[in-house]
Amino acid sequence: MAKKLKIVVLPGDGIGPEVTKVAVSVLQKACEGSGVRLDFEEELAGGCSIDRHGVPLTPEVLKKAKKADAVLLGAVGGSKWDTLPAAVRPEQALLGLRKGLGLFANLRPAKVFSALAAASSLKPEIIQGIDLLVVRELTGGIYFGKPRGIKETAAGKKGVNTEVYTTAEIERIIRAAFDAARARGKIKKVTSVDKANVLESSMLWREVATRIGQDYSDVTLEHMYVDNCAMQLVRAPKQFDVIVTSNLFGDILSDEAAMLTGSIGMLPSASLGDKKNKLGLPKGMYEPVHGSAPDIAGKGIANPLATILSCAMMARYSLGQADVAQRIEKAVEKVLDQGYRTGDIFAEGMKKVGTEEVGNLVAQAL
Repeated sequence: MAKKLKIVVLPGDGIGPEVTKVAVSVLQKACEGSGVRLDFEEELAGGCSIDRHGVPLTPEVLKKAKKADAVLLGAVGGSKWDTLPAAVRPEQALLGLRKGLGLFANLRPAKVFSALAAASSLKPEIIQGIDLLVVRELTGGIYFGKPRGIKETAAGKKGVNTEVYTTAEIERIIRAAFDAARARGKIKKVTSVDKANVLESSMLWREVATRIGQDYSDVTLEHMYVDNCAMQLVRAPKQFDVIVTSNLFGDILSDEAAMLTGSIGMLPSASLGDKKNKLGLPKGMYEPVHGSAPDIAGKGIANPLATILSCAMMARYSLGQADVAQRIEKAVEKVLDQGYRTGDIFAEGMKKVGTEEVGNLVAQAL
């Protein structure tokens, strides 16, 4: 008998409702005949929640997200809310969900579909076959360390931010990376990125990563300085399998890795934590990397593939359905190979289609 799982869907703002609607439809189709049955509940988060409730994330929605087995987030934000104080802008919904759900690991794959290789700014022979994963620590490091702030001194203003990591924080993100390398089943290599030649926090990072690596004899561990990693990503990106690094370094490197693929509209992500769902798997939050794109909202032209691929990540990490994830990914690849494109990835000679049509094509390919 199929296990019933609750998925809270937060479509968000801009193109969010359009792409999440299509992605949910594809996920439902892909899960037919699998070991899970999905119950979707749609709620408000982001600017739409501000318009309705005055806050980007209500306690009631956060409570429902905590009880869910997984969360699918569209995109939040837009110029409409840019004049609001930072503490109540739509993006606070994302931060509130990360904190409330205890999400400490952000997983961002960068995979080049052969049909889109020409879209990258790098030479095809450099990027063809890229399939890497960046695992970024989300809740520690310089973004959250104290002391922080801007102070007046006799010599003028002084800005201070503090890079802080504890052994426990490093251990859990390193283990998440090793587990991901095992689950991917590819070359099983983890590249731990730091700046241990000058930063004490990185010295501790490298020490802990080395120790944890001894527990994973089937996975290769290598250490790399962040400046070298930034260079290697554009020089020889196919050498990487899983990259694990701190909040600050991960913020930068994941964007660099994303642009190797040529289109941010194709990139999914997952945020995972320690809390488990009824299957004993991580209660993850899944979302496309792209923003809310309010300028094209409601026109039916947004690219839903990043959100569809985010659902594939959900199937893999939170639903325990690796076969479903693979089916979705192969269906997306088939649609691209057939020459179908939304406007953001359109090229001469291709067949331009809209948001819903892409979803229908992926569902047919399943």
